[in-house]
Amino acid sequence: MHRSIRTLLFGLLVMCFSAAAFAQIGVSITIAPPALPVYDQPVCPGDGYLWTPGYWAWGDDFNDYYWVPGTWVLGPEPGLLWTPPYWGWGGSSFVFYDGYWGPQVGFYGGIGYGFGYFGVGFVGGRWQGNQFFYNRAVFNVNVTEIHNVYEDRVTNVTVVNHVSYNGGNGGVTARPTPQEEAAAHDRHIGPVAAQTDHVQQARSNPQLRASANQGRPPIAATAKPGEFKGSGVIAAREAGGHYTAPAGRGAAPANHVRDLPPAERPAPQNTGNPKLDKQYQKQANKQYVEQQKERQKLQSQQDKEDAKVARQNNDAAKQQVEQRHQQQTQQMQQRHQQQTQQLQQRMSPAPRADDRPR
Repeated sequence: MHRSIRTLLFGLLVMCFSAAAFAQIGVSITIAPPALPVYDQPVCPGDGYLWTPGYWAWGDDFNDYYWVPGTWVLGPEPGLLWTPPYWGWGGSSFVFYDGYWGPQVGFYGGIGYGFGYFGVGFVGGRWQGNQFFYNRAVFNVNVTEIHNVYEDRVTNVTVVNHVSYNGGNGGVTARPTPQEEAAAHDRHIGPVAAQTDHVQQARSNPQLRASANQGRPPIAATAKPGEFKGSGVIAAREAGGHYTAPAGRGAAPANHVRDLPPAERPAPQNTGNPKLDKQYQKQANKQYVEQQKERQKLQSQQDKEDAKVARQNNDAAKQQVEQRHQQQTQQMQQRHQQQTQQLQQRMSPAPRADDRPR
């Protein structure tokens, strides 16, 4: 009952915002989203469809990230372009910024989604009057059926690390350009109904949860929104980075370090480059030892504080200590996961030519 009231109040609050203020949805999540998976773009299903990149969303009811497949969508009206959603570090947790339609593409965290969205702006096509012209150098378009195309090859594209969030440890460090700041104050329209339904179908599909697919979703992209079966479905070729499920995912958050399961030693990677794999294993083992030391130190500190507050027989003080310990534990988990992601990104082999965003 209380949750329904909060949802209703939140909905009324959102309705009060102007379209120009459309964007930020705060979610108290201290675990970074997985890396963006590697996948191919399905063929554009018809003239007028625009590409909306896939992204990781959060399901608070099952306490996990889930993949929203990239898809082709008919926008709300001619002349509008899609600004993708993204995750940003807000200082104490990750904040989700929803996508929107507008006359210009705004800031989307500098995330390299590929397919025309390489971190800044959009090079997938342009509107000429009421008709959209597709850049076939980055979009998968059947030119025998769609003739309003051109080819403008993208140069100097260096975003190949698949990082899915802005800010924080290991995140993209991009900041809005003056053009993107101007676009933020332009007219915005939220996702169309087909996009909303697409997200809901992804949310209800257990196979799209990160803990189930290990960062490699079986449905990475679709030809049309909500069509999760058939020839238009594209599976991820590989995860964008090694996926490590945070301890306690799918369950209540751990209150103390001692409540966490034992940390696993880093598994060896097999990239086909023995020298790189050996170097990675050496650094991963070193990082594991350092993280274990930090974990043991924090556990010892928490145990001492628990013993002290137990002697005081003060329920209010005990509750404050419990809350502080839970926050410390979650922050340590997030920090260790981000350190692992940073190491994996730093030690990844150079991408193959066919892995680069088109």
